[in-house]
Amino acid sequence: MTVLYEDNHIIAVNKTCNEIVQGDKTGDTPLSEIVKAYIKDKYNKPGEVFLGVPHRLDRPTSGVVLFARTSKALTRLNEMFKEKSIGSNQQQSIKKTYWAIVQGEPKQPQARLENYLVRNEAQNKSYIVEDRKSKDAKLAILNYRTLAKGDHYTLLEVNLETGRHHQIRCQLAAIGCPIKGDLKYGAKRSNPDGGICLHARQIEFVHPVSKQDICITAPVPNDATWQKFNQLVEG
Repeated sequence: MTVLYEDNHIIAVNKTCNEIVQGDKTGDTPLSEIVKAYIKDKYNKPGEVFLGVPHRLDRPTSGVVLFARTSKALTRLNEMFKEKSIGSNQQQSIKKTYWAIVQGEPKQPQARLENYLVRNEAQNKSYIVEDRKSKDAKLAILNYRTLAKGDHYTLLEVNLETGRHHQIRCQLAAIGCPIKGDLKYGAKRSNPDGGICLHARQIEFVHPVSKQDICITAPVPNDATWQKFNQLVEG
């Protein structure tokens, strides 16, 4: 586990594509429990360690995950992430930036995508619908720009205006650019590690207690494709 930031109220770690944020039916040890054990050991805390989970990343996605170490921080972070989810009060919400390695190359080097998504719970998958009045349809908005190009793949920077289920995966697939390794949304083949090339690169927000501006950046995975694109971006 790699800790990216910590203070008395929050802690952020760099999640790998094999980790789950919270427990699920697999029974695998979740990242939340690993972080709790880290805090208990580092600070020699007796009894149960408090750790709030204000947001999650899909299991095959890597990158920065933020946890709350106090109930006060958790309450405020929950509000901030909720604002992001419904696309309101952008000045007070959290800004999340993702990097995605996609198949091919989008027709436009940068664009704003707006779609209405419907989530299929049974399939754990989201679909774009043309009729915004469709049952349970929710507006999904993202902005992307091209950072680097390879022979078969392109690295995109994605900024979300809303936070919908599988939003980035679904919307990029809809423009003919599924994320590398994402078989569920049309990728040609899986990645060796079982993950997908979607990385929560950066998170920016106002600290829930100190009110300071915080910006946390997660290094890309130690993978040949990721490292190649990272070098292209860094020049």
